[in-house]
Amino acid sequence: MNPINAIIISEEKETFQILKKFEEENSMILEIIGNAKCIKEGLTLIKSKKPDLILLDIIFKDNLFFEMLEQLDFSIPKLVFISANKDYAVKAFKHDAIDFLLKPIDFNSIIMAVYKVIKRREMEHSYQHQKINNINILNTAHKNDYVAVASLEKIELIPMSEIIFCKADGKYTVFILSNGTRIMSSRNLGEYINILDNNYFFRIHHSYIINLRHIIKISKKDGYFCELSNGAILPVAKRRQDDFNKFIKLKD
Repeated sequence: MNPINAIIISEEKETFQILKKFEEENSMILEIIGNAKCIKEGLTLIKSKKPDLILLDIIFKDNLFFEMLEQLDFSIPKLVFISANKDYAVKAFKHDAIDFLLKPIDFNSIIMAVYKVIKRREMEHSYQHQKINNINILNTAHKNDYVAVASLEKIELIPMSEIIFCKADGKYTVFILSNGTRIMSSRNLGEYINILDNNYFFRIHHSYIINLRHIIKISKKDGYFCELSNGAILPVAKRRQDDFNKFIKLKD
């Protein structure tokens, strides 16, 4: 099981120290990948790190933070609120918090909150993947040229012919389409190898799967590079070059 990636937003040094100590003793289930002292810093951190969980120990004057979370182009992180004011729990659960920790917090309450996050994430992924797999199996059976992609809170059906390439973004995959749209999936790139049509899609690099139909030019100067229909130039990993050559010849 991969640990939950979390960031902390707190003005309280003590809160950070307690959570950091918990992480050190429970690294199998929690990894703190950043911390911020204010909302502005926190939002910047969320966009760059894409955490699974946000641990919030801060007083909110308005709902701007939560409104900005709704605008993220990746899955909204789970929220756990921390406060010395038990009345703040009402606000926490109004914003769909997984848990509310009343100060002074202890390791037992933290571990219960983290396991609630793990359980919720597993349930969501299981349901979502089951739906996507059913759609992809149905498409394969009927020879439909679509792939089902989990995007935020919905599942989108994307024509494979419109996919220029797919790019790994940490644990996510970004689909770059011919109309300029970028769709982020909650699945990692490796999972799409067996889903995309292997007559046209090839993994040229650890970070990229390309659609042969969108290759404009292949450059062999100073390495292998594919120029695609949207102008992107992507490298072919050295260890994949021989297989790539065979793949292209099969399509000639």
